[in-house]
Amino acid sequence: MSNVVIFCDFDGTITKKDNIISIMKEFAVPGWKEITDDILQQNISIQDGVRQLFSFIPSSLQKDIISFVLRDAEIREGFSEFVQFTREQNIPLYIVSGGIDFFVHPMLEPFGPFDQIYCNEATFDEERIRIHYPHACDAHCTKQDCGCCKPSIMRKLSDQQQTRIVIGDSVTDFEAAKLADVVIARDFLAETCEKLDIPYSRFEVFTDCIDIVKAQL
Repeated sequence: MSNVVIFCDFDGTITKKDNIISIMKEFAVPGWKEITDDILQQNISIQDGVRQLFSFIPSSLQKDIISFVLRDAEIREGFSEFVQFTREQNIPLYIVSGGIDFFVHPMLEPFGPFDQIYCNEATFDEERIRIHYPHACDAHCTKQDCGCCKPSIMRKLSDQQQTRIVIGDSVTDFEAAKLADVVIARDFLAETCEKLDIPYSRFEVFTDCIDIVKAQL
């Protein structure tokens, strides 16, 4: 078993933009921005917020949304090298995402296979898009409505003897960051770590992450 294990966010971390926000800007009706603000300010749970956001969008737009995301999203520089580095070092790399399977899986496919990809799921067989949460909170989670519960996944896949590294950018990564031994952050997550005096290293591109992980080996 590797003494280091990495849990990496997808939206806004591996990709340069948050894909859910991009989808909302392109396809959703007015009102999505207020819900997004409520999620970021933690007025509503991530699970309820994301479910509400996608309930604005008709399922008939499925193909349009998928082709839009694959066209619009950009992978952050250095990600391919980072994946290669983790393979060479035999470091487990788990993708843990509050994003949705219909865009997470196709975008990661060129870089895979991964140890595991954890994300939420969408169905398009009703009038509006429905979001499902297969990775629920365990008994130790303080929130119980995370959606894709990153701390619960971390507890399942690693132990106290390992150095747990979390890479992320947003409110969805904060509970995971509190459980991590090493936090690699940018944007909202970095600001939150600053405010709460949680030690972290800032990254811009994934070659920065390689250097930070190397220091733990």
